[in-house]
Amino acid sequence: MSAPVRILIVGTGGMAKAHVEAYKAIDGVTVVAGVDTDAARLGVFNAEHGIPHAFASVEEALEWGQFDAASNVTPDPVHYPTTLPLLAAGKHVLCEKPLAVNHVDADAMVLAAAKAGVVNMVNLSYRNVPALMEATRMVAAGEIGEVRHFEAAYLQSWLTQPAWGHWDKESKWLWRLSKAHGSMGVLGDVGVHILDFATLVAGAGASRVSCRLTTFDKAPDGRIGEYVLDANDSMAMHLQLANGAVGVIHATRMATGHLNDLSLRIFGTKGGLEVRYENNVSRLLACLGDDVEKAVWHEVETPKIDSNHARFVAAIRTGTMVDPDFARGAALQRVLDTAVRSDAEGSADLAI
Repeated sequence: MSAPVRILIVGTGGMAKAHVEAYKAIDGVTVVAGVDTDAARLGVFNAEHGIPHAFASVEEALEWGQFDAASNVTPDPVHYPTTLPLLAAGKHVLCEKPLAVNHVDADAMVLAAAKAGVVNMVNLSYRNVPALMEATRMVAAGEIGEVRHFEAAYLQSWLTQPAWGHWDKESKWLWRLSKAHGSMGVLGDVGVHILDFATLVAGAGASRVSCRLTTFDKAPDGRIGEYVLDANDSMAMHLQLANGAVGVIHATRMATGHLNDLSLRIFGTKGGLEVRYENNVSRLLACLGDDVEKAVWHEVETPKIDSNHARFVAAIRTGTMVDPDFARGAALQRVLDTAVRSDAEGSADLAI
């Protein structure tokens, strides 16, 4: 029988449901409490998911203390101040992405986790995509040779079609569009995913970056009530990696017809791979060996993989560390910060 693991959910907004459902699918795991400053929202959430305990702050939950680990599902700016007390108390933490809103805070979280000696993980949810992980294995095994070039895209359409709701009428979406409310725009929201997506498979981090960010006019005077809609809606980035490969990634919320699609094409000296994630289905295509001369592509079978939440719990039970950890989150945050600086300065090329 698996050792029991008790989970605290910090932040009970829209993403928290996915965390609870993931934990419920794991044998021996129980979500024992929720934390939220909004008592009404917390009450509804706990009732919906059968969670017995409720707290208005992380500090209150720590005074109670009857949990082993926490999922931090708060808005981006709240990750840093709510995670540090959990780490100081020796609690394992799975934190939503991005790890923080700047690399200074992210680095502090890495140091605090190392000092505490606890399992720490960033919920880069596309690590749950089988095609991505199989492509990572193939590149690491040398199946496409030395990586030379890549292109990756994350396409969403929620600013052009109301598939997820009406962003201009439902206030729960507006914080994602406003710098003052903690948003790094599409760069921080989904750009971090596609950055991880591409560099994970390529097997190296970024060494240089050039980026352009664009905010489109979406409402009269660029605001809705107290929300100034000044966060970026599209980003385009050129990267050089530490292994010498170069490539481009882009992301947008304006991709009409694409609800939530990711893609990666990566090329090496011996072949190429293409990862597609569309309509929640992943596919991996390869051009290798004798097919290279004729430019023929074949689909590759991808084995099932464990979810981030399952791997987080397994690491807690075995006392081992797990990837992507806080150090990975901090490395990605450093690239995002450099991208923002590149855009602000109009710089063509900046070292990480």
